[in-house]
Amino acid sequence: MDLPQNIRKLDEAVINRIAAGEIIQRPANALKELIENSLDAKSTNIQITVKNGGLKLLQIQDNGTGIRKDNFEIVCERFTTSKLEKFEDLSSIATYGFRGEALASISHIAHLSITSKTSNEVCAYTASYVDGKIQENPKPVAGNQGTIITVEDLFYNMIVRKKALRSPAEEYQKISEVVSKYAIHNAKVSFSLKKSGENNDIRTPPNSNTVENIRIIYGNSIARELIDFSLENEPLSFKAKGFVTNVNYSSKKIIFLLFINHRLVDCQSLRKCIDQVYTTYLPKNSHPFVYMSLEINPTYVDVNVHPTKHEVHFLNEDQVIEAVVTALESKLLGSNNSRVFYTQAKLPGVQVEPVLLKDKEKSQNEKLHKTINPKDLVRTDAKEQKLDKFFGSPVIKTNEEKSSKKEQNISLTEEQYEMEHENFIKAGEEFENKVLNKTVQSQEEKCDSLKSTENKKILTSISKISRCATELTSVLELRKSIEENCHKSLRETFAQHVFVGVVDPNRALLQHNTKLYLCDTKKILRELLYQFVIYNFQNLGSINLSEKISIQELALIALDLPETNWTPEDGPKEELAQRVAEILIDHSEMLGDYFSMEIDKSGNLCSVPLLLDNYFPSMTDLPMYIIRLATEVNWDSEKDCFDTFARETARYYAIITLDTKFESNDWQWVVQQVVYPAIKDFFIPPKEFTENAAILEIANLPSLYKVFERC
Repeated sequence: MDLPQNIRKLDEAVINRIAAGEIIQRPANALKELIENSLDAKSTNIQITVKNGGLKLLQIQDNGTGIRKDNFEIVCERFTTSKLEKFEDLSSIATYGFRGEALASISHIAHLSITSKTSNEVCAYTASYVDGKIQENPKPVAGNQGTIITVEDLFYNMIVRKKALRSPAEEYQKISEVVSKYAIHNAKVSFSLKKSGENNDIRTPPNSNTVENIRIIYGNSIARELIDFSLENEPLSFKAKGFVTNVNYSSKKIIFLLFINHRLVDCQSLRKCIDQVYTTYLPKNSHPFVYMSLEINPTYVDVNVHPTKHEVHFLNEDQVIEAVVTALESKLLGSNNSRVFYTQAKLPGVQVEPVLLKDKEKSQNEKLHKTINPKDLVRTDAKEQKLDKFFGSPVIKTNEEKSSKKEQNISLTEEQYEMEHENFIKAGEEFENKVLNKTVQSQEEKCDSLKSTENKKILTSISKISRCATELTSVLELRKSIEENCHKSLRETFAQHVFVGVVDPNRALLQHNTKLYLCDTKKILRELLYQFVIYNFQNLGSINLSEKISIQELALIALDLPETNWTPEDGPKEELAQRVAEILIDHSEMLGDYFSMEIDKSGNLCSVPLLLDNYFPSMTDLPMYIIRLATEVNWDSEKDCFDTFARETARYYAIITLDTKFESNDWQWVVQQVVYPAIKDFFIPPKEFTENAAILEIANLPSLYKVFERC
């Protein structure tokens, strides 16, 4: 029979850390506690600085009454507070804090430091805290009246909690919501919020009013539709006041700000009832903006029901909610007689002749002349100026740009996408004619055109072969994995993009719809060329060298480069180079048949694959390519061999530098006229491109319009 386990008391540090995890669930919770402390200290100016979503740094500075020097020692201990003496005081509590756990909890899960000065002290004092204990006696420092609390490395000792949090941007958004709500409710107090080293994202003036702060934070579209709401009910001993939007405003998500006895809380039952009232007046799935402050007799409210004080309970809750909803509905009924409809003004002096149209013609005409919001206007003509025009670069016109046809930049439906994707896959299987259908240049012409750009072994001619079907299971599986890993939205973006301009050899700007993207050309081109090798397996053209190059010589050149990290312990370079040559000579027949890479029996490189029209790899990086083929390709497994060979080949061919040229054209021409047109026609973007920064959205027109509206 098993004996019962022994019951033992937890260590004090474990108890405190458990309590801290309940109270401080994310950076926004910590900031809420610190803001309430500042407001309790009668602050009129509160400044908040955040770094990495509040996890790296969360600092709040106020001009309140400050902390006495003799209180520094116990200020971060649990259950130390200046707002409560006995339990009965909870029935009439009028401050935000009362438990004395906020600073103690933060000190157990972060590095906390406090700098404070009171009005009757000649200087400020600063101290650091760990696990609720002061590290050393407070040091005198220069400072203004008030308190600065700095929280660094939040959750540094709670790895699971830290990993469970969302991205820094989302955590910063939650912090912004907390600051916005307190700034609206405490309009007389100046609030500011910013990221470390940047300008303020939120800033409200001192001695402002609620409507003005709503205008600053949420925009004029909400502020101009606000109606004042107030209610006083003596039988239930409560007052309600606030601002709600009238029936002219609606949004996809309800914005609900509720304060009970000046404490920021949430009440789901009140939220749902208010939202239900608006369903009568607003379109389906539309919601209002509501800011409401309830003042209830403190003896009727229990504030100590939630670790983060996110909820409170009060007497006669159902009756209070019913009274508020009834008063709000009567307020909306009074405002329903003034609906606003925006129309297009007629320009003076314009003569409009009435034209009779049939119903079908009329509907078509309305579609053609439909007014488009400026923030939704999309550049659809590729003939419009590129980024390089502003730098004085010559504009190169192509046959495609000379045509009168404009490239359309529209979003596809699900069915349209499936159809386009199917056609794209078929086109990918047959694109040999487009990529390799070129005039074979004579050896003399090619030598003359390339002598100016290559002083080493030069390219002489391009050969193409008759296309044949590939039935190897390993190749078909690689193609299938490429298609199954396709990211639908990115496929549409790349297929319908408008090229804006190049930033450098490895970065370029693209536009799709109303969004601007920064693309990593090297990453995208590497993946595109990998797909070219797989889809043109056994059908690649070849770039013939004017003079054969010894594989062993190339390997020796590569071993002299610092990139190979050769050390004497690896063995003599000559032996290693000989081994590289032997590996490639042993597989020369396969390389020639499948990838058009010719190596003769003497170990000389005769040709390299042709992957893309008007695009040649750099001969400077050929030695590293050769040695990586011998060392990085898995020659033992058929599927892995084809996959790794394609990866290494794409890695070599994707190198674009300031010296990259094709005939007399520079690298900018290669990127704009060769690389990105191929990306537009053939690229199947993988899903991991959403995470590896291959394409980043840096601007979108609707967001810019919001910025301009606030300005």
